[in-house]
Amino acid sequence: MNAPATTELPVVVIGAGPAGLAAAAHLLDQGIEPLVLEAGQKAGAAVREWAHVRLFSTWGEVVDPAAEKLLAPTGWTRPDPDTYPSGGDWAEQYLQPLADVLGDRVRLGATVTGVSRTGRDRIVDADREQQPFVVHLAHADGREERVFARSVIDASGTWATPSPSGGSGLPALGERAAAGRITYRVPDLKDPAVRARYAGKRTAVIGSGASAFTALAYLADLAKAQDGAGTKGVWILRRGISGSTFGGGEADQLPARGALGLAAKAAVDAGHADAVTGFRTEAVERDTDGRLVLVGEDGRRLDAVDELIVLTGFRPDLSFLNELRLGLDERLQAPVALAPLIDPNQHSCGTVYPHGHRELSHPEQGVYLVGMKSYGRAPTFLAMTGYEQVRSVAAAIAGDLASADRVELTLPETGVCGGAGLFDAPSAQEADGGGCCAPAPQLVQLGAPTAVGAAAEEAPAGGCCGS
Repeated sequence: MNAPATTELPVVVIGAGPAGLAAAAHLLDQGIEPLVLEAGQKAGAAVREWAHVRLFSTWGEVVDPAAEKLLAPTGWTRPDPDTYPSGGDWAEQYLQPLADVLGDRVRLGATVTGVSRTGRDRIVDADREQQPFVVHLAHADGREERVFARSVIDASGTWATPSPSGGSGLPALGERAAAGRITYRVPDLKDPAVRARYAGKRTAVIGSGASAFTALAYLADLAKAQDGAGTKGVWILRRGISGSTFGGGEADQLPARGALGLAAKAAVDAGHADAVTGFRTEAVERDTDGRLVLVGEDGRRLDAVDELIVLTGFRPDLSFLNELRLGLDERLQAPVALAPLIDPNQHSCGTVYPHGHRELSHPEQGVYLVGMKSYGRAPTFLAMTGYEQVRSVAAAIAGDLASADRVELTLPETGVCGGAGLFDAPSAQEADGGGCCAPAPQLVQLGAPTAVGAAAEEAPAGGCCGS
């Protein structure tokens, strides 16, 4: 079957999450038909998997303007812009209504298995850019299909590909064998079955970002509950402790994000969690009772734990894009022009230089990675970044380069700035002005035990060493 003329084809959007659905709204605003392919059975399938977690952005920051314009005729009204939705709120009150408005432009249970140029693998140059894209997909019932597209926007995110516990970027030895005791998501401790799994147990949390802060705060709340006596967290940090360990705190321009770090600090200060610093996991072994023993690259063996929560970030799945000519940074797996703006080896500030279709483009013209996937392995992505990305990309596809190039976005700073900080030698001073806590690998308890406030905003102010 011959593919139809490229200009008659839709733009295929991979993923019906926040960025993907916003992309569809912006495409429609430009007069272009989108076709959204979602592997899950509902819109926002990935978001629904962390429905219990509250966002640190307000409703005013997580609703795309073009999407709101599309929803307005249905009588939809945005929730109070100053309140904070949970993942479940976001999915049910915004993403699902938006998918409903898009109607049959959103196809559920459609997993993209490959993207290429029609009749051209990645080797062939001849007449390449004149060929439409061909997208192969598999349905839940096993049926396979192909669709053609004038352009492809990959907004599939990184949720399905979490990073492992191993300090070298590979799964630790024994990690796969211990899969029954490991989760790579923040557990929902309001679920009775999940709560029973962690109540009264010793749980290690590996990670140093907002997800790790959240997990530590949840475990601390469980430890204080009547059914949680004996619950203990062990926070595994690959770095040393410094003033930036707990995030920007009150200096964070997103107050709820800063509060997460303060809640984690409160959990440690109150004795609900111990912090193990400078530890890079090499192996996950079992003791005689079947509990997990973490072994570090330096040979240290930690006391056994019952459960392990690995929150070391995510990485993009690029396997189904293998026949496309992508220009990706060799470290972050982000578009080469975007990578220097978000590289945590170079900076840790929350503010990212405004970027759009030019920074997101590839040697393969007409294909874009947007949303969380555009960041590759880099952290600190915000929904508002994705919305501005897809606005610019949709305008570029429509040929409105003046609008596409007019990228104006100021992101709130994290309150943590100061250069590189992904890898610290045990004796190194922190680049962010730290040094008040010795970063040598050791088991530490920070400050004197204090009561943890009921709300994250009430946790003690940041800094370091119990300041």
